[in-house]
Amino acid sequence: MKKRRCRLSSYKQSKLLEMFVGGVPARTAAELADVNRHSATLYYHKIREMIAYELDDDSPFDGEVELDESYFGGHRKGNRGRGAAGKIPVFGILKRGGKVYTKVIPNASSDTLIPIINRRIQPDSIVYTDCWTAYNAIDVSQFHHFRINHSELFADRQNHINGIENFWNQAKRWLRKYNGIHQTHFPLFLKECEFRFNFGSPAEQLQTLKNWKRKHLI
Repeated sequence: MKKRRCRLSSYKQSKLLEMFVGGVPARTAAELADVNRHSATLYYHKIREMIAYELDDDSPFDGEVELDESYFGGHRKGNRGRGAAGKIPVFGILKRGGKVYTKVIPNASSDTLIPIINRRIQPDSIVYTDCWTAYNAIDVSQFHHFRINHSELFADRQNHINGIENFWNQAKRWLRKYNGIHQTHFPLFLKECEFRFNFGSPAEQLQTLKNWKRKHLI
């Protein structure tokens, strides 16, 4: 990530950072902080770039983890889920009782998912998935793999992926307020949702962003 100082004053930056944490859209934040709306939009973009950079540097997960793909986009006629046209496919890994990791993917094939799984999950971890065929390769890999068949039951004691599915629902509710996000910028907005989940309280989010801001000099 390029380390470039923002031309906004430190006071304006602090105000925008606080409003970003509070979920205030950039245009509204520009009015409240008395800055040009393009400057506010650019600063929000820098914050999201910083978040994406830091989150991708996290350590792999271990223990019990849940895997799932989802699809983001506007309401369209036709198939839903994996057969939906025009939507953005994403993949998520959630450590039970811990953090989540997300990534925009070109497709939900085994060739796409397995390298991410191998890179982001430590060997001997317990992995929970649904019955999507792309996860078949996990059965002969270094993980302990358990499946849940949603066509028969939603959960069987610890054998479920409720955590990652709940995260997808939270992320979709959060992103809906933007009334459409260009595909080019969508990965950064998804990382914002990941950040808000991983650093739960607004106070923790704000302090984390302040620490990262000093590190990256934005």
